[in-house]
Amino acid sequence: MSAVVNDGGIPPAPPVSDSKTFARGFQDLADGFRNRELWLHLGWTDIKQRYKRSVLGPLWITIATGVTAVAMGILYGALFHMDIEYFLPYVTLGFIFWGFIETTILDGSVVFSTNEGLIKQLPAPVSIHVYRNVWRSLIIFAHNVVIYVIIYAVFRPSLDWSVILVIPAMGLYILNAVWVTIVFGIMSTRFRDIGQLLSTMIRLVFFMTPIIWSAKSLTNVSGGISDRAKLAQLNPMYHYLEIARAPLMGEPVALHHWIVVIGCTLLGWIAALLVMRNFRSRVPYWV
Repeated sequence: MSAVVNDGGIPPAPPVSDSKTFARGFQDLADGFRNRELWLHLGWTDIKQRYKRSVLGPLWITIATGVTAVAMGILYGALFHMDIEYFLPYVTLGFIFWGFIETTILDGSVVFSTNEGLIKQLPAPVSIHVYRNVWRSLIIFAHNVVIYVIIYAVFRPSLDWSVILVIPAMGLYILNAVWVTIVFGIMSTRFRDIGQLLSTMIRLVFFMTPIIWSAKSLTNVSGGISDRAKLAQLNPMYHYLEIARAPLMGEPVALHHWIVVIGCTLLGWIAALLVMRNFRSRVPYWV
């Protein structure tokens, strides 16, 4: 059958695909969020499957984090001659918030490759698996918050109105969790070595971030900021921890911490939108 031609005898131009547009990327994110009943169910099912046939179930999350935080807090508090009433809550909060960051990154890097069958069989927005990963990380985080409640009941840190800053901090955590899962999840599906690299980098960044050590210990004898303390400021994870940890320690949050986190969030979302535009449609082929 001959092609349809216009009055000038010239065949019409082939239709232009809109799969690689920002509009389709935004639509995928919106459609995935509207299907929240699906990803809420899948995320909760992931937790139940992980602890299937376990007596304590998800409480093992709380026990493992709590034992590690207390042990590290006592050990490193003695090594650095820190006041245990200050340092133990400090380390505990560091482990809780770091656990959310670490879980989001590592689970996000394999979120598509580990759900190959579901992606190929269920025609759904890829963002469903992104929201599923973030929701699962939030469930784990919620279990670990119990540890802080216990620590607070024991040590009674002095809190003030600034404690409400943890709410916008968690909002930024969630926004970052979404773009991290999009970027690392899609790119790791194409290049599987990225997941292994992230696993190695996470371990390194953990020790470079003030979690089991305090940035206050880097001040010089005169009380000023030492070169080592200035070096710690170059670590974005330090700023992410401070905006959430400091309010729960009853300490003020410096403005530059918020500026760094918000700046990283904006850059991350730009990268996520570019990845969604260019590679979202390739995920079912790459898995």
